[in-house]
Amino acid sequence: MLTFVGLGLYDERSVTLAGRDAIRGADRVFAEFYTSRLVGTDLETLEAFHDTTVEVRDRAGVEQDPEPVLSAAEDSAVVFLTAGDTMVSTTHTDLRLRAEERGIETRVVHGTTAQTAAGSLTGLQNYRFGKATTLPFNDAHGGDGVPDSVVATIEDNRARDLHTLVYLDIKVDDPHWDDGDETYMTADHAAGLLAVEFPETLGVVVAQAGSPDPTVAADKLEELAEQSFGDPLHMLVIPGSLHPIEDDALTALAGKP
Repeated sequence: MLTFVGLGLYDERSVTLAGRDAIRGADRVFAEFYTSRLVGTDLETLEAFHDTTVEVRDRAGVEQDPEPVLSAAEDSAVVFLTAGDTMVSTTHTDLRLRAEERGIETRVVHGTTAQTAAGSLTGLQNYRFGKATTLPFNDAHGGDGVPDSVVATIEDNRARDLHTLVYLDIKVDDPHWDDGDETYMTADHAAGLLAVEFPETLGVVVAQAGSPDPTVAADKLEELAEQSFGDPLHMLVIPGSLHPIEDDALTALAGKP
């Protein structure tokens, strides 16, 4: 049995009760933290909270060499942990399909996602979010500014009057970065890049989602670029036109001018 468990957004306590039970009942527990991170905790605290040993796999250890995970799951109860919801990333779906092909039973225990948190914290209606995109650091895409694909996603969503959730790059376990380089793109940096392509455009920052004291701020991208939003992780939303309730929510909850 291979059970995929989403740990939620922030720390060791963000997991659901069903996820906690699956972890504590497992014979072996694997994890990856290159697609996202639990910034409110560390591996030692996570292991102590769940009274288990967590075997962390890097990108190559999941995508190119999943055999240790799969072979363990053939004859024992194995849990695979990720931050957020476990099936948001394609790499996790690939691992699940590999298990199914080998006749290994799989199960999914969901966790809270960044996208649902963005809607909940801002008051923007969940069904009005279009395709999401990720804004990479310049070195990651080999160019300057905002990649054409990111611009196109935002423009397409705005043309359909939909909101765009912009995930921000993480320099973790990536071949573009030196070993140990773990830098998170900040919302002010992202707003500055996007303001060049979308001047005089409203943006909404969501930071520390899942923590006891998240940050939410709405203003023109140029103004957001001059502010600081604290600890990671950060996200940025480029809204479409606002429903009156959404407008009221951004004013009350995010300080929209």
